[in-house]
Amino acid sequence: MPEEHGPAKSPNWALQVTPYMWAASLDGYISPFRRGPTIGVEKSFPDVLENLNIGGFINIWGRYDRFVFSGDIMYVDTTDSHSTGSLPAFTIPGSGVIPPGGNIDAKVDTKQFTATLMGGYRVIDRPQFTLDALGGARVWHVSNNVKLTGSLGGMSGSVSYDESFGWVDPLVGLRAFLPLTEQLSLQGQADIGGFGAGSDLTWSAMATVNYVFSDRLSASVGYKVLDVDYKHNGHVYDTRLSGPVLGVTYRF
Repeated sequence: MPEEHGPAKSPNWALQVTPYMWAASLDGYISPFRRGPTIGVEKSFPDVLENLNIGGFINIWGRYDRFVFSGDIMYVDTTDSHSTGSLPAFTIPGSGVIPPGGNIDAKVDTKQFTATLMGGYRVIDRPQFTLDALGGARVWHVSNNVKLTGSLGGMSGSVSYDESFGWVDPLVGLRAFLPLTEQLSLQGQADIGGFGAGSDLTWSAMATVNYVFSDRLSASVGYKVLDVDYKHNGHVYDTRLSGPVLGVTYRF
């Protein structure tokens, strides 16, 4: 989200907070529990919004001299239903083996927390352009409450199960800022990581157009993508969130 205009006019330190809305669509593959069946998910933003219980997004950015800090925090709580079948045999933890050929109706309440924390150094600091080199980590935590109703032949039954898992991805990235006028600017930030330490691969990118209303207040509109490919210990979380963003920035 936007930074102070004109590095030459800036003090040695800056701090800003940007709550924002993200009209994200969702595409990917998810297992609702460990070693469970993998479910394909493809949802537009209206579909995501229909299943949303609560969500929040906030970006924090700071600078002291040429040292910079970037933090982006996301929390989303959704409830969704899926129907799959005919399935191979699989195991529900604590409930035993489900034989092959069954059909499953799954109601999944998912809570996802993601925090991207990065620090770095301003390698280019000019009035007409700045560039920051960044390094850090992205923390993921996913909690699922799953209610399964299954049928096989003439028999049916249901079971509920709670499960949480998480991981940490190392990251490297860049952040660029280009003032166009006293009020208008462009900004882009991208990172890549995982490298098998947490997920196999994760990356994100965001580009915004920013408008300054006052020394304290500005607004941004743009586009953001967050992608992750995590397959470990029976869990599958291979998803991409993408869509427009709209934020309001307050500078301290």
